Amino acid sequence: MTDHRTTRTQVAIVGGGPAGLMLSHLLHLAGVESVVVDHRTVEQIETTHRAGILEAGSVRLLNDSGASDRVLKDGHEHEGIALRFGGVSHRIDFQKLVGASVWLYPQTAVFADLYRTRSRAGADLRYGIAGTRIDGVLDRPNVRYVADGATYEIQADLVIGCDGSRSICRELVADRNQYFREYPYAWFGVLVEAPPSAPELIYTRSPQGFALISQRTEDVQRMYFQCDPNEQPEDWSDDRIWDQLHSRLSGEDGFQLKEGPVIERTVLPFRSFVQSPMRHGRLLLAGDAAHTVPPTGAKGLNLALADARVLADIVVDALGRQDLDVLDAYTPRALDRVWKAQHFSYWMTTMLHREANGSDFDERRQLGELSWLVSSAAGSAYLAEGYTGWPDERVL
Repeated sequence: MTDHRTTRTQVAIVGGGPAGLMLSHLLHLAGVESVVVDHRTVEQIETTHRAGILEAGSVRLLNDSGASDRVLKDGHEHEGIALRFGGVSHRIDFQKLVGASVWLYPQTAVFADLYRTRSRAGADLRYGIAGTRIDGVLDRPNVRYVADGATYEIQADLVIGCDGSRSICRELVADRNQYFREYPYAWFGVLVEAPPSAPELIYTRSPQGFALISQRTEDVQRMYFQCDPNEQPEDWSDDRIWDQLHSRLSGEDGFQLKEGPVIERTVLPFRSFVQSPMRHGRLLLAGDAAHTVPPTGAKGLNLALADARVLADIVVDALGRQDLDVLDAYTPRALDRVWKAQHFSYWMTTMLHREANGSDFDERRQLGELSWLVSSAAGSAYLAEGYTGWPDERVL
């Protein structure tokens, strides 16, 4: 006979990444109980390396809520970025333009901080499960899964889908609209053992295509270059990778990349996706379960944290009033920021990437846009505000 175990809670959160853990943390601060489940193990999440550029509002949320005491100590404040084209770098000074910064702080570190904070508070966190199924989202939600030879059921007032871009929760939303944009290119991403080549990120547009020089630690750096989505990482030797990066970064100002062994390589296709509404009955979506953006604008993690902040306020209000109609406010509030981020990410992506079948006109138009951007205070401020995050007291 199969062992069946039942738990009752106020909020069941499907997905234990940064969005799910931040939501659980904020609900806990407001006195709302939750259970978090995820099919991945903690080790799998901690070892899946992703870049992490945090907007000023995300840093304030992590720090002020007590979720992270490391982000300001171990994170690296960046007061600008460099736009590089025509073989010359042009600095966009965020502090001078809009009085804000971003922080380089890997997503794995954000997860580790949130996991530690929730564990210390005695949170019910269940990782490494299988066979997740969600039922009764219109009236009596429950989450069922299998772990350690037993079946489990979580009965809840609400279910929140924070289960990423391959979400099983999003398919449960009836009468949904889904908006897509596919991009004809991908990023070839590498981790290299080398010192930093520059103090801040370098976004490069060259005749060979886009490249991004980022940092990770004093000894390990992350770099990307535009490639075909069908490229196979194992076909690229270290020498071939460095030849591509040098060809895109070289210029008359003499800038030189600092080389080292390539310790990880991967191809990252990307697209834009938005689903609306983000609520169906007693089910709500947050983070990549509801929307994804190309990585050029560094918005994915920040949108997930912003969703968690907005959703926590609305859930606490709805449960306190015992009025589910309050949940209707979530979709328009969240999507207002999401569509701004979609536009910004699309703009950054199409401005900096080379189209495979682009004409000479396209090439010169992109260079004209970049030249205007770096020579105009208004243009530079537009980029700075979008990159550091839009002021919005409801979200921040």
